[in-house]
Amino acid sequence: MSFTQKPLATVRLADGAVLSYVREGRGPVLIFVHGVLGDWRSWEAQWPFFTRHYDCIAYSCRFNHPNGNTMAAPDHSAVENAADLEGLMDALGIESAILVGSSYGGFTSLAMGLRAPQRVRAIVAVEPPMMKYAEMFDDTAPVAAAFREQAVVPSRDAFAQGDDELGTTLLTGGIANRPADSLPTEVMRRRMENRMAGRRVALSSDEFPLLDPKALAASTIPTMLMTGRNTGPIFKAIFSGITRVMTQARLEVVEGAGHSVAGDQPQAFNALVLDFLGRLD
Repeated sequence: MSFTQKPLATVRLADGAVLSYVREGRGPVLIFVHGVLGDWRSWEAQWPFFTRHYDCIAYSCRFNHPNGNTMAAPDHSAVENAADLEGLMDALGIESAILVGSSYGGFTSLAMGLRAPQRVRAIVAVEPPMMKYAEMFDDTAPVAAAFREQAVVPSRDAFAQGDDELGTTLLTGGIANRPADSLPTEVMRRRMENRMAGRRVALSSDEFPLLDPKALAASTIPTMLMTGRNTGPIFKAIFSGITRVMTQARLEVVEGAGHSVAGDQPQAFNALVLDFLGRLD
């Protein structure tokens, strides 16, 4: 049975939201957290390698495929996703876990580390889109402003006008730093399946909430921050800002990868993360 054909289990959170997940392996608990237009399937290239060493969970966030949640969420963000992640852990009786997150999932993982540090054993965060960390420095603020004008505002306008397909296409192109129609058909099909999540983030009152710089700088959770050498200017700017604050984190730049490091260079990603986690006490 292929990874994407595995049967899903579900948990129901206190507010009625359903989260779907797959779980396999033995060892310390490791939770994979996908990006805004991804879902549990985003970790297909990691699954057989990590389940040899860890009790792995890959889940779909609140508004991602196939959960079907439709409740109002005017303030939806990585902070709300972190609360949901803690709810998932509560429902499954997990005291603490390693978090491996890509893009908005990396943002969510860092937010969870601030929310409940005693429940997070380690964090791997791949290019978390913490926009305010680009906006707070003079040399990166112009890059953030350009990205907002060229990608964030147009996609938000499309979602606001009810054109979720256009909004998803514009958001995908901005994230990938290339036209969405140049991406593989299967990639775009999955993005469209997750357009509800893209809509909720784009129309949020604060889609990129500030995680307290002092708290991140003081965090003692073992953390690895990862970026792709070929990523777009906005993620280079954000990564620059975050790493100025989180000087205690291990930094990795992956050759031949863009924003989606785990998908672009899975062998390098898997090796780096397993090495990092293998060094934990």
